[in-house]
This record gives sequence, structure tokens and C-alpha cells, in this order.
Amino acid sequence: MSRLLIVVDHQKDWAPFFPSDDVLTFDQYLNLPHRESNRTRVINLCQSARYLSRGYYCSLLAEARRQKVVPSVATLNDLSRKGLFSLELSELDSQALDWLDKHAGAEPAADKVRVRTYFGRIPQSELQRVSRSLFERFPCPILEVVFRRRRTWQIDSMKPLSPADLTDAEEDAFAESLDRFSRVIWRKPRGRKHYRYDLAMLVNPEESLPPSDGVALERFTKAGSKLGIHVEQITKRDYSRLPEYDGLFIRETTAIDHHTYRFARKAEAEGLVVIDDPVSILRCTNKVFLADLLKHNKVPTPRTLILSRDQKDAVEQIVGQIGFPVVVKIPDGSFSRGVIKAEDEPALRRALAGLFRQSALVLAQEYLYTDYDWRIGVLGGRAIYACKYFMVKGHWQIYQHGGNQQVDSGDFETLPTYETPRKVIQAALNATKLIGNGLYGVDIKQAGNRIAVIEVNDNPSIDAGVEDRFLGGELYSLIMQEFLVRMEARRRR
Repeated sequence: MSRLLIVVDHQKDWAPFFPSDDVLTFDQYLNLPHRESNRTRVINLCQSARYLSRGYYCSLLAEARRQKVVPSVATLNDLSRKGLFSLELSELDSQALDWLDKHAGAEPAADKVRVRTYFGRIPQSELQRVSRSLFERFPCPILEVVFRRRRTWQIDSMKPLSPADLTDAEEDAFAESLDRFSRVIWRKPRGRKHYRYDLAMLVNPEESLPPSDGVALERFTKAGSKLGIHVEQITKRDYSRLPEYDGLFIRETTAIDHHTYRFARKAEAEGLVVIDDPVSILRCTNKVFLADLLKHNKVPTPRTLILSRDQKDAVEQIVGQIGFPVVVKIPDGSFSRGVIKAEDEPALRRALAGLFRQSALVLAQEYLYTDYDWRIGVLGGRAIYACKYFMVKGHWQIYQHGGNQQVDSGDFETLPTYETPRKVIQAALNATKLIGNGLYGVDIKQAGNRIAVIEVNDNPSIDAGVEDRFLGGELYSLIMQEFLVRMEARRRR
């Protein structure tokens, strides 16, 4: 379990807040034994952040001790260089601009507005988006931001503050934000189980087709607890909290132009064990890249063409090299979305016209009829589960999307991997070796003796009663055990 420390200049600086053994003066922190240093998170609340001040040295010492500190030395240096943030902000939407225009008159200088943010949160809801963005760029517990109106509103200055600079009302806002940022300091140790590691599990409670349902998420948590891993569900609002954890497990559908990819990138940069790692997301979520990768490494796939929007002979190529029926798809669809089967040339032209409005490149793929698709789950280079996903009755896919966001899915059958055809398992392993060493779901069609890999998913479905039908709780334990092994290896470095 990681430790969180709050460093202030003097104990009196913390007087307005609840006492805590995790609050240290700068001198106490200076003389703190370096026990489990790299498992410690530090919040630096010293009054001065100037070069060679106590605040500066606090962050410098934390980094020398390999501790995660907010603000970092880099952030303090950046905040001292006005040129880095004296610019127009795209995050200033119309709501924020209207608020600034309205409140500018309250300042002695009518072209300035001064606000304070606390761990990326701000009492003025209209400015929440820009506040969160500033915290992601310049992570700082308390930040005073001055906006100036020239041709448009810009940031004129930013500086870190300490609790000693706050009014009573601001102290309440700061305490609430600190509590949200890391509740660990308010938890009482009595009765709590001691965990060796902290694992963040990124989820989206609003997602209609999440990779894991609620029961499966609870089973991951239970399996982690048995291994000494504290698994905590987080959402996209918890981006700034990633340094608190030892690992990140993404259980939300991933995409490149999406917060899931940004979470994976930041977690990896912070030294966390990450599944799905950013390279796997990059390689799996774009079917153009994946198709080219599999083809050039001689992994068996259906006949596939990559077509450009400006390509005049796209239809002729498809007819001549693939024929009908043919499947056309956009590169980044998921759960059978953005995938169309064309039975003849008019249908193909309509499908391409629609898909090219969404993407500059489209894939055309040979249609292989099967009653089901294999899904082989692969973790760390070994197969851990095997499922047959049957097509929706009267439909050619395992998912059928209807009106009002209704989604039908076909039946399934879960088998032990040792009862799965060896050629299917080997094709899955060959495909994932090209991607990485994470957790993948490989979709494979088997038509007679022919095996064809359709795609590799970096974020495979693991739902209670489906993928775990054969292994039960052991499936969740296998995945948590993989995290444990990797986190222990990282700690030994």
C-alpha cells in the first residue's frame, strides 16, 4: 500500500483542518527515513515555491527519493516561466468566456479576473473545464490563475499557493478537493486490511457495452484482494490521481482519440503496470494497421483490401479480387459497429459512400460464413479462455444494432483451452506476439480446415457467466496474478 504525505512549513499551517499523522513539517520531512521511498506520494503545500525556497527543496528532495510529488520540480519551473502559459486557451468555451466577461467588472482592473483552483477543481462551474486542463498540464494543489482580456481572454499569470493564503470559504473548497483527490489520508488504519499494491481499474458507468459487467468488476476486486492488491474503480475524472497507484487496468472500451489512450500513456510514463498498454491500444484499435501487420507476418486472415477515399477503382478492385458477398468496415469500429456486408455492387457502392464519410480509409474483407466466431483470450503470451460466439438468429454478426440503441447478441459456448482446436489456439498466439504481452481477445473464423484471424482486441470482453463460464473465479485470479508478478518485478528494479 502506498503512503501519502502532506508537507507544510509549520504545523500551524494545517490548523484549520483535521489533524493527521500524514501531515509533516518541512523539517520533519527533511529528516524522514528513506523507508519505502518509491512507494510514497507527497503533496507539497509549503508557502513559497521560488527557486531554492523550502517549497522548491521539498519537491526536489521528493524526486531525489524517487517519490511522486505534486507539484513536481518541472511544474514549479514551468510556472516560473510566463511564456509557457501566456497564450489563448482552446478550453475557454462560450460558457467560460461569458462568465469571465460578466465578472471582469468586479475586479479593480476591468480587464482582469482572478480565480483559485484546488487540485484541478474550481467553485466556478463555468471554468471547470479549463481548471481541469490546467491541472493536467501543471499539477499543483492550489493554483491562482489571473485571466486578462486583450483581443480575447488569455492567462496572464499563474502561481502556486499554500493553505496559509486561503480565506475561510476557500479553506472549505480546498479541503473538499483534497478529500476528492486522495481520500487515503482520511481513512483510519484500524480494521483495514494491509495491501501490498494499489490497482486502478478504469471504468465508465455510462457505457452501454462495457468490456466487463458489474459482477465481473466485483470479481476482479475480490481476486485482487486475495493477492494483496487493492483494486479501486476510477473514471475519466481521476486522471490526475494515477500516480497514487501501482497499476492501471482499463475496463472501458479503448480508442486512440480518447481518454483511455491518454490514461494508458500517462500511467506508463508514471511507471505503472498497464493493461491495456498504449502500444497495444495503438496496434489493435485501428484495423488498417492490424490488417497490414497480420498480412506481412503471414498470419492467416481473410482476403483483405485497404481502400482510400480518393481511389477511383475501389469497387472494381473489390469485385475483381474479393467478390461478393464482401464485408466493408471502418478502421476503428467495435462491437460490430461500422461493419457492413454488401451482397452486390449497388449495395457495395452505398456502403463505401457511407463509410468514406467517416474515414479516409476503409477495409474490404472476404466474407467467410460460419455459425460462430472463436474468441481466444490471451494473457502474457498464453491462452487463458476460449469462447464460441454464435451469430444473432437471422443475422450474420454476433451483435445486431437496432433502433433506440438496442443491441442483440447471439448465444455463446465457453470451452477449456485444451478442448479448443490446436490450430485455433496457435493462430491466436501468433497474432498476439505481433502486438505485445498484454491481455487480448483474438477473433478467429474456422471454416473446415481453414483458420482466419479476423482481428485482435486489446480490451476483450470478460463478463460474468460468459468468458468465465468454465474457469469461474480462477479467470479473474489469473489476471490479477499477472498484475502481481509485473508489479513485483517493477518494484525490484
